[in-house]
Amino acid sequence: MSDITSHRKSNTFYVVLIAAAAALGGFLFGFDTAVINGAVAALTTSFNANSVFVGLAVSLALLGSALGAFYAGKIADRYGRVKAMIASSVLFTISAIGSGAAVGIWDFTFWRMLGGISVGAASVIAPAYIAECSPSHLRGRLGSLQQLAIVIGIFIALLCDYFIAVSAGSAELPFLFGIAAWRWMFWTEIPPAVFYGISALMIPESPRYLVAKGKELEATKVLSKILKGNVREKIAEIRQTVSRERQPKFSDLLARSGGLLPIVWIGIGLSVFQQFVGINVIFYYSSILWRAVGFSEQDSLTITVITGAVNIVTTLIAIAFVDKFGRKPLLVLGSIGMTATLGTMSVIFSNAPVNAAGSPTLSGTPGIVALVAANLFVFCYGFSWGPVVWVLLGEMFNNKIRGAALSVAASMQWVANFAISTTFPPILQYFGLGTAYGIYTVAAAISLFFVLFFVKETKGMELEQM
Repeated sequence: MSDITSHRKSNTFYVVLIAAAAALGGFLFGFDTAVINGAVAALTTSFNANSVFVGLAVSLALLGSALGAFYAGKIADRYGRVKAMIASSVLFTISAIGSGAAVGIWDFTFWRMLGGISVGAASVIAPAYIAECSPSHLRGRLGSLQQLAIVIGIFIALLCDYFIAVSAGSAELPFLFGIAAWRWMFWTEIPPAVFYGISALMIPESPRYLVAKGKELEATKVLSKILKGNVREKIAEIRQTVSRERQPKFSDLLARSGGLLPIVWIGIGLSVFQQFVGINVIFYYSSILWRAVGFSEQDSLTITVITGAVNIVTTLIAIAFVDKFGRKPLLVLGSIGMTATLGTMSVIFSNAPVNAAGSPTLSGTPGIVALVAANLFVFCYGFSWGPVVWVLLGEMFNNKIRGAALSVAASMQWVANFAISTTFPPILQYFGLGTAYGIYTVAAAISLFFVLFFVKETKGMELEQM
């Protein structure tokens, strides 16, 4: 998808407003994936479900996300970016209502998968819309609103979980109107989901989409609000770009030998390692993780909220420095830091004393060290592998294969996320936290060598040079 490139003066305030409205999809993306954190233990009790079914309930939403991401581009190209956003907000709202009203683990899983589809769609539509409505001199910063919105969404979801659980006394106890607190955790998603839909109704359609559909008069009106001055030249430029484009094919990704091109494998590797270090275990399961080693429910949720705040700060750091230091140095530093912090947590959890129920307990110095190591891990991930992988995936492929290669790499990211999220509860139950974090430590260590030997720096390069 092309973007609005121009050195003319732009209506910055207006552009920021419509980009922020689109980025609400990223906020819901983060909110929806993290809101389950405070409810995991309560789900186990309420539905009398074992660790395997709870793991599936959390992670099947990710397969829904893969499905949503796969079809969102086609839907947005056919019906428009704005209509796709509105449809996504409707699915978000229905999913939130259904998840909170679920009567069993299976219908709960269905509602979560429905939410996953809208998460996947939002993850594709919002950045595309922002790029297409942004003047070139603002595009990088406005594009980063999506990543910032995701981590803020995660933080707000964790904060809501915390206040609801603390007010009720526990996620399993009654909250407002005698309804269990964990149900209200999911219902807190309803207001932002509705607001996303209302915001989508108030923003203009992408000029790029309008030109592609032959609606140049409408496109001119939208561009006139985004760019100051005569926009006919820009309309002609978009028309020329649209006429040259063709839909990327997956056959473009194949080498002469019949296998995938090496650059596609590198993109898949970046996506897989981004998930295999276990970052989403922190955001999906951290409240039960800390409870598993002896912290109270309230203290566990407090720690989780702090972790969410750390994630926001480090994303801002990455946005500030990714163009200054380059992609590869940040990934290398991140891999080293993640290996050290994950290794520390693995050792502490493996050597923690166990209580009468056989669960590890942490107190005193080991507890503090584990807490610091967990937040340092999030810090190391937040300035490196979190945002930088998305930056690389957007620019490392040449123009001919970019769309198809990105969809393959992004799909593998959801699959890897699914694998990690599904396996964590059984590993925790049967092998313990030490083993789980040992596996993530090995993945972080391998990621360092992967970057050193296979990833090339793209800082300062034009897309046409890839």
